[in-house]
Amino acid sequence: MGGEGALDSVYGALAHHVRRELVGQLSRSPGEGAKVTELAGRFEISLAAVSKHIRVLEDAGLVKRSIRGREHHLQLEGRPLGIASLWLEPYRRFWNDRLDALEALMRWGGAT
Repeated sequence: MGGEGALDSVYGALAHHVRRELVGQLSRSPGEGAKVTELAGRFEISLAAVSKHIRVLEDAGLVKRSIRGREHHLQLEGRPLGIASLWLEPYRRFWNDRLDALEALMRWGGAT
């Protein structure tokens, strides 16, 4: 998956608060990542529901799963987040420029 489809998939995956929380938890799990059961235990929803959310993250390329025996481990894949961040960069600059202009206007108005 590439281009716009990949970007749509990433933002679609991040559109749900449970999936954003899973990404956040995985970002704080260095090394081999986290076990699915450990992640699921932090939510007040069923393991099956958490598994569906994980599948959406996997389909978007945000999560990589490895299986060791009966344990499923997840690791965050940073590349798709980087692509999403690059898309947002011009808008960050846009708003920073606007806020800088507003700050300058407020300083100029306050000096008179």
